[in-house]
Amino acid sequence: MGRHLFGAAALALSVASLALHVQLVSSWTLPGRFVFLDVTAAAQIAGGIAIQFPRSARLGAIILLAVYVLFACTFMPEIFAQPGVYASWGDVFYALGLVVGAVVAYALASPSAPEVKRPANAAVIVFGLCNISYAIEQVEFFARTASLVPKWIPLGGSFWAIATTTAFALGGVSLLVRYKALLASRLLTVMLLIFGVTIWIPMLIAKPGQAGNWSEGLETFALAGAAWIVADFLTNQMNVGASKT
Repeated sequence: MGRHLFGAAALALSVASLALHVQLVSSWTLPGRFVFLDVTAAAQIAGGIAIQFPRSARLGAIILLAVYVLFACTFMPEIFAQPGVYASWGDVFYALGLVVGAVVAYALASPSAPEVKRPANAAVIVFGLCNISYAIEQVEFFARTASLVPKWIPLGGSFWAIATTTAFALGGVSLLVRYKALLASRLLTVMLLIFGVTIWIPMLIAKPGQAGNWSEGLETFALAGAAWIVADFLTNQMNVGASKT
């Protein structure tokens, strides 16, 4: 199911990109940014559709991989300009989380090709680093993180900001050292889905014209899909290992 959520989120991101064209690129300084947005949106549509079907899943994963690598590269100028500002690094790791989803989705669609396991395992490690980055960014922007927690949830925003930051950090370390990695990937999937349902869907309903709600909200669901794909991959590895013994 992970690739279906991942592909659906890619489709939704592309539609949002086209619908909120000017708002999304107003702060970009890249040359040809409007063309870039249109091309990547079209590619996400193609990749998001292709990844839904077994016969075209590999092609869809390749297309989405190319798109998200490009996205990661667009944030590199910010890092060179302001290397001490962690938000620039955080943007790269958000994009790399989506790159991981595409790489591992390709591996899952190619079960008979053993050579894809090595990059997929490397992608799991990268996903661990991504989640550690998400924890760092939540600490960096702690007040905003706490403010995003809905008021109706008990214990308050600060408690859940600390709890989810800890969860991201522990989940990232677990994936890095491959200790309880399957459990970590499943819990990260659930947590990201809860973020999407309890925070971003209500915000999208309340303020549908705000571009940031669409980009951050849909990216959250895409990262949930990536975490789910990682969980599927680790499950397959465990099943293969069990069958060999």
